[in-house]
Amino acid sequence: MTAPAPSATAHHDALIDLLPPHFRFGAATSAFQIEGATAEDGRTPSIWDTFCRVPGAVDNGDTGDTACDHYHRMPEDVALLAALGLDTYRFSVSWSRVQPHGRGPANPAGLGFYDRLTDELLARGVTPWLTLYHWDLPQELQDAGGWPARDTAHRFADYAELVHDRLGDRVTHWTTLNEPFCSAVLGHVEGVHAPGGRSFADGVRAVHHLHLAHGLAVRRLRAAARRPLDLAVTHLLGTSRPATGSPADREAARRADALGFRFYLDPILRGRYPQDLIDDLAARGVEIPVRDDDLEVISTPIDTLGVNYYRSMRTSGTDETGATTDAHGVPVTRNLPHGDLPVTGLGWEVMPHDLTELLLRVSRDYPGTPMVITENGAAYQDAPDVHGFVEDTDRTAYLAAHLAAVAEARTRGADVRGYFAWSLLDNFEWAYGYDKRFGLVRVDYATQTRTPKRSALWLRDTARRVRGGGGADGLDGR
Repeated sequence: MTAPAPSATAHHDALIDLLPPHFRFGAATSAFQIEGATAEDGRTPSIWDTFCRVPGAVDNGDTGDTACDHYHRMPEDVALLAALGLDTYRFSVSWSRVQPHGRGPANPAGLGFYDRLTDELLARGVTPWLTLYHWDLPQELQDAGGWPARDTAHRFADYAELVHDRLGDRVTHWTTLNEPFCSAVLGHVEGVHAPGGRSFADGVRAVHHLHLAHGLAVRRLRAAARRPLDLAVTHLLGTSRPATGSPADREAARRADALGFRFYLDPILRGRYPQDLIDDLAARGVEIPVRDDDLEVISTPIDTLGVNYYRSMRTSGTDETGATTDAHGVPVTRNLPHGDLPVTGLGWEVMPHDLTELLLRVSRDYPGTPMVITENGAAYQDAPDVHGFVEDTDRTAYLAAHLAAVAEARTRGADVRGYFAWSLLDNFEWAYGYDKRFGLVRVDYATQTRTPKRSALWLRDTARRVRGGGGADGLDGR
């Protein structure tokens, strides 16, 4: 994709300039993707440490053993974040670093790292936005059943309270889970993420127990709070529209919406699972393992909904042969590209307009729900110059278009309060390893040198403009 035409850039700027001065600008990371130090200071293996050792599971056989070495370079990274003028940092806590066996007492050395990180952020005027779980379940809990087992939800609530006991005096913003869809479906149904399972029934059980874990943790944090907290959960959301007007495609889009959208938002924000989803699952011989009072716990009120957005899909109800069911009699629900849109380095279509529509839908269907874009970004084939600088006009254009889409949604009534780019640093991108780069900041993995890209400088300047201020940052302003 090439840089947008000047008129498009001016249009985006005009919308972005409508954002209020208090709008949050941030960047996001996750523990396993950047920290490294996987065997230091009492940390035990997570499911991703194990999955990385499965032959063929991760491109190039890459692991998170070193990643961006953030565990040792944290002060440098926080200084860089502050120099970019970002007021919020969304990071995750490694469960197996803090509670190495997934149960029992906290590991003082592990908690100490996040204690220092929190203090470093606050000292530089950056708000910590803590995520308790970003896919790295302790391997010992996986061995005991993992997310398909109900007990894991209770273990998560204990862990959440341990972290809050140490950081709750300084951290206000708490997110329970990142993208339960990926944990459950990519990890338990499609097998492309840890732990690599391939069971539809296990995936459904995992979704419910992730929801239960969220609700239990919210209740624990509210009860233990020493100050007002902003509690959230983050979901990966997109739109599913029928590929054509055919009855089969319309029905497939409904199924996709039930299984990929309402399965995640309805229990938390409405206190129930959608009936059409329950019927769809029953037709496949699967039942959501709901017990008495589960939905009351799951729907414990939250303060913010985190929205991660990357793309949307067209949905077809027929396969390549025109059949509407597969060999097992399961109705076909097939995602298709639009085919006429620019794509990222991962082949994901660039669809900022759908972000606007998505945010408006959440506002309409779940009124009174404040939102923050907790992830949005793109991988491209970065080409550094001799100084390591990346003139990433493609990523800059992507961020501008999507931030403008957020601003447009706000003008139309969506209560969106912030935008966090994914990600602060190039990092370990799960099954893609290190080849795919999403970062605002380039990481030379051989030397661990950090170099802000053009997109980082654009986001810095945009945040300044929206706030109506500036200030020296010590970065190259090329």
